[in-house]
Parts: sequence; C-alpha cells; structure tokens
Amino acid sequence: MFAYEDGLLLTGARLWLDVRRRQARSFVSHAHADHMARHELALCTPETGRLYQARMGRRAVREMRLGEAIDFGPLRLTALGAGHCLGSAMLLADDGERSLLYTGDFKLGESATAAPCEPRHADWLVMESTFGRPDYRLPPRSVVIQQLLETVHGAFADGRTPVIHAYALGKSQEVTKLLTQHGVPVMQHPVVWKMSRVYEACGVTLATGDADVTCYEVRNGARPLAGHAVVTLPQGMKAYRLPGLGAVTSIAVTGWAAAPNAPYRLNVDHALPLSDHADFDQLIEFVERVEPSRVLCTHGPRSFVDELRTRGWNAEPLAPEPQKRLF
Repeated sequence: MFAYEDGLLLTGARLWLDVRRRQARSFVSHAHADHMARHELALCTPETGRLYQARMGRRAVREMRLGEAIDFGPLRLTALGAGHCLGSAMLLADDGERSLLYTGDFKLGESATAAPCEPRHADWLVMESTFGRPDYRLPPRSVVIQQLLETVHGAFADGRTPVIHAYALGKSQEVTKLLTQHGVPVMQHPVVWKMSRVYEACGVTLATGDADVTCYEVRNGARPLAGHAVVTLPQGMKAYRLPGLGAVTSIAVTGWAAAPNAPYRLNVDHALPLSDHADFDQLIEFVERVEPSRVLCTHGPRSFVDELRTRGWNAEPLAPEPQKRLF
C-alpha cells in the first residue's frame, strides 16, 4: 500500500505525502515550507490550497474538504482535521482491505485558528512525533496563555514594546487572535501580515472587539503604536528585524520552550511553551485512540518508538537507518 523513498508514497495511487521534491501529485497536509513543493497537482484542503498558492504561486489543486471522502485511483481518501494550523489535515487512505492514517503535523486540544484534530481508527498509523520525549510534557494551554498575557502587560507597564517571535504561518495568527481576544491590539511583520490576509479571506477573524490588527510598516521613521504588541518572525530568520521598536521585551512561543535553557538558546527574554504540535502525552493518547496494528514514527526521537514498544504497540521508525539505505 505504501513505500518510503526519501518520502512517503501511496503506491497504488502514486500519491506522495508531504514530499518536498516536485512530483506529479502529492498530498499537502498544510502550507509550511517543509511539507510542500511546486507539484503538478496538490491534494489539500481549500484553506491549505489558498495558503499554498500564496506561498508557491498559482498551482493546480484538488480540494479535499474535511470529512468528505474522495476516490483517487484504487484508494478512498479522507482529509481529517489535524489541529496544527489553518487548513491542516491528516489523510486517511483505504484500499478496501486495509487503512492507513497519515498525521502530518498535528495537535490534540484547542486552537483559536485551526479545525480540531479528528483521530480515527486505522490499521497502520504514520505519525509525526516531534515531542516524543517525556520531558516535553507541556503545561495546560490556559496556563501558557495567562503567562503570555502577564508578560505582554508587564512589558507595557515597563514602557517597553512586547515583541512575540513566531512562524509567519500558523503560530503568528494563533498568538495574534489570543491577544486580541484579551483586548491587546497587534502589529504584524509584513510577511506575517500577508499570511494573515489569507486567514481573513478564509473566514478566520484575527481582530476581535476593539483590538485591531495592523501591518507594521517597514520604512524609515516607523514606530509601533502605543499599547500594541508586535508579532514578528523567529530570531533565527534574517528578515525578523523591524525598525523603530525602541526598548523591547522579546518573547518566543514554541513547544521547545519546555527546555530549561530555551530563552538563552532562542535569544529572547521569555520563552513560553505554546505549541502547535502534540506533546508527549498527546502523542501517546493519539495512538491509543487510533488503535493501529502498526505504528510508523517520523520527525521525532527514536526513543519514542521504544516507548511505544514498551507499551505493547508494534512500532518502528518510518525511515530506515542511513546505513541500511546503502546496501
């Protein structure tokens, strides 16, 4: 039903999944750069299609609405909510005898800007396992949101501009909506603003109540508006800088903030564990809800495979060990 050839391929349908090399056809689980390429045909949700084209230019897309099955070659395909970012979807493939669930990036639990994750039973499960170590048990979302608000208002009280560093697509819009829901207006880096316009076009309102969302003008003399938080790119990206911010309190929002040295490693004043990936406990819960006969893990530590095996699951890494590929 499937093969791994530097990427996952559904063999009967000749459909690649989230491959980063241009292919005749590929399922695109969401519009982050590490999950897509300029394919001849992309299968994805309507929202991912709009984001994909905003990033890759006009491309051929076959839309898959969440929960609606389509026939594609010998397979019955269903896109299911992944809870990761706007338009993110898992893929359930059924050939009439067996079923396979491919997660892509996913998160159980609440999101302000993404459809909730919808686990379903499958015979085989191919799952992302980024935070597959027990030390990545993240605090409750409500606690992290409160920490974010306290940090932002603390910066205002000190006469500083709170600057939140987040990926342009997904986390930036999530943080923006969380802030505006609590009365904090936001100015966004132009790259973030471009993605936010697509969110708005898809019906996801980021400004709420009296808290507006505006684009930070990158020009000489630009200044943040008083009482506004600024959402920009991660410190590691060259384009993150914005002129005229003055005294700032820098904040990173990422699941990697669970590491004790995160503020130092991320070069920020504060690192808050607001994640759009499943943490360790959610990964275990997900497997238990899907109840597969076989689990293949990707984008995570090998120790998570061992953890699943100790719990009685038939688990192994998706990709073969590098040395095994040579012979």
